[in-house]
Amino acid sequence: MTDELTISTVARRAGVRPSAIRYYESVGLVPAPPRVNGRRRYGHDVLPRLTLIAAAQQMGFTIAEIKTLLHGFAPETLAAARWRALAERKLPEVEALIARAHAMKRLIEASLQCGCLSLEECALSLRPPLPDESPEAMDRGDATGAGVSTPHCPDAPSRWTPT
Repeated sequence: MTDELTISTVARRAGVRPSAIRYYESVGLVPAPPRVNGRRRYGHDVLPRLTLIAAAQQMGFTIAEIKTLLHGFAPETLAAARWRALAERKLPEVEALIARAHAMKRLIEASLQCGCLSLEECALSLRPPLPDESPEAMDRGDATGAGVSTPHCPDAPSRWTPT
């Protein structure tokens, strides 16, 4: 028995599709393996690489960022330094995503309070404010008030209130 693995064996062990492995190869995340009779034959060393790629994807890193992790540093750069450099750039993106998810949750929760009789009425309370409806204009009392709770949705906070 040989130590070489077929693409289907690698895919099964790594929990990915063979097409993903071929894609990773095409973009340079996985080195091209030797071929026997035209078929890819991988060494066992590809499995940790695929695990690393999967972990990075679960953290939200893009293919380009994973490529940087693998190939964008001097060869002697420690793994910890590579992760730190990428994580410091990624963390603000993740924090913004979390903030957006919280805003989405508040809007969905507000929709549970809706008492509108039609979707058109809801649209009045859900549309973005016009330029003269900025929070500053609202504070001065010279805004039209659209984009805030309506009589139809009195308990629903505005989608557009600052967080």
